[in-house]
Amino acid sequence: MTPPSDPMLLDQVHSESLTLDTRLPRAERDQSLQEEEEGKATVELANIMTTASNPVSPGSLSPPLDQVGLQDFVPPTRPSSTPFPHPDPRNATLRRATCPAEDLMDLDEPGHCQAPAGSLPGPSQSVGVNLNHLPAEIHECILDHLFGFRVSPASKSSIVRWGTALRHSRRRELSELSLVSSVWRVLIQERLYRHIKLKATIDSLRSSFSWFCQNPHLRCYVKHIEVWFPVFQPKYGPLAVSNTNVLPTVTADGLTNATYILPGNNCSLEEAFYFVAETFPEVSVLTLEGGERKKAPKVRHWIREERGQLRAMPKVETIRTLICKGQWNLIRSLEDWEAIMSALPSLQEWHGSYSKPKSKSYLTMAEVLRQPMSLSTLNLCIEGDYRRELSFPHYFNKVRTKVHFCSTLAQAAALPSMEHISYTGRVCKQFFIDLANRLKDIRNPRLKSIDITVKNCCRNVAHWNESGSGITDMFFIKAFEALVLAGIRSLEKLTSVKYLRIRYVDLDSPVPPLNPYFQLRNGWASGVWSEVIVSELNRVRPSVRFEELAESFGEVGYSKDGRMVINPDFPRARALSLKLSNYRLLSGGISVSHSV
Repeated sequence: MTPPSDPMLLDQVHSESLTLDTRLPRAERDQSLQEEEEGKATVELANIMTTASNPVSPGSLSPPLDQVGLQDFVPPTRPSSTPFPHPDPRNATLRRATCPAEDLMDLDEPGHCQAPAGSLPGPSQSVGVNLNHLPAEIHECILDHLFGFRVSPASKSSIVRWGTALRHSRRRELSELSLVSSVWRVLIQERLYRHIKLKATIDSLRSSFSWFCQNPHLRCYVKHIEVWFPVFQPKYGPLAVSNTNVLPTVTADGLTNATYILPGNNCSLEEAFYFVAETFPEVSVLTLEGGERKKAPKVRHWIREERGQLRAMPKVETIRTLICKGQWNLIRSLEDWEAIMSALPSLQEWHGSYSKPKSKSYLTMAEVLRQPMSLSTLNLCIEGDYRRELSFPHYFNKVRTKVHFCSTLAQAAALPSMEHISYTGRVCKQFFIDLANRLKDIRNPRLKSIDITVKNCCRNVAHWNESGSGITDMFFIKAFEALVLAGIRSLEKLTSVKYLRIRYVDLDSPVPPLNPYFQLRNGWASGVWSEVIVSELNRVRPSVRFEELAESFGEVGYSKDGRMVINPDFPRARALSLKLSNYRLLSGGISVSHSV
């Protein structure tokens, strides 16, 4: 068709071709013509994108459509410094990477994370993602929120109470969360079996051994095992009748009368050590609870009590921390201690506590602490009732006549491998004097921290009423000052000690913040002070400073009956400064006003 040459006709043709009435039906187009036009448009679009994206490419600005081809353009070579020397072609097929969770986790739907080749989800399509596809860190954060943050068994600074550090109180309820997914099953089982507690009876050990044999994958999860020895055993009588005066016990068979007798099915320590050694390959913390009752039975150490024969305990090579609760029922002689230590050749920490104070507890520990040990941490609590006393008890007077326990404790603290020592009981200034004398010849001592909780200060008294304790007893305050002063002077030779705390705790104190203490930590000192204490601290540790040096306890006044009334400036907070001379004002009695 020859185009018109007349300008008027040309304008008419253009006006007619550009006019479109959308109300009229669209004429059907030839299929071959439509495909040809679409092919030309594709080639033209590719030519525009190729020439526009490469400003260095030569060529005509408007080449004919029949002369354009993708093969005519050769892109220049990129320099080696370009971050992406091999760019992907523009028409490359986009694929989604495989989910890493498929390789690490046992998913219920394998391959669900990978998209089909050559297909992309549209705007209306939802990508299938389940809980197992989340990163492992997200799972850990969720479970830490439910269980609490996990504490490493080797941690020293994070452990507050070994009884609950690795154990959760709502274990039964949270165990149902293991049914959420296969990933959670593994993570929750790790937490549930991290700390287990078993009854030290033969039946209990047999059932536990059978359980872990049927589920061997759970054995490696156990890091802390607690074995407690019962001191009572119920003995059920006949069915209770209505006229009995004794409260009945509810059992599966009904109401019965029960009396409690000594246990007859407890296992021995030898059996307990054998069970732990054969069942848990990665356990590192062992707790032995001996229990407490009046005339409590001693825990059997051997299966057969045969004297005069050499026997050896089964060795548990992985145990590094031993916690003994109710230690009087576990260790009553040096032979008992040697038997337990022979089963734990890798022991580094020993935490021992007694339920009730006894003279034999001091005497037994005095004999044990003289022995050579390779411990790095010793935590010993002989008297932990935290109550003041009017005078020395009778059992401690028996100890004083046989041994000075402070000197024996200093011998254990001066061990070459000792790094941390914590003690709760009776102590005096002789502990620091002997400790400094024993460590003065050691070039590089390892002792880093000393934590002393004072029950009372052992001292020579002329009368029985001079041996009490409390903030109103000036004899005790003077002995406590001598203890603190000896501890500060020992720092001159104990150069490796960075933490020192000496405190007295009285739960019945009328003003608990006034309980005397001294603490040295991170280059700062707080607690009791006097002119002598400040000068000695400046001499042995010039870089240490007191956080505060207050001259008084607070607002002091007198009531109508002549008793002193104190309104402390720190009614609930811990006092940072306690001047020792002010305790004289408390010796005549004290009344506390709770109004500020």
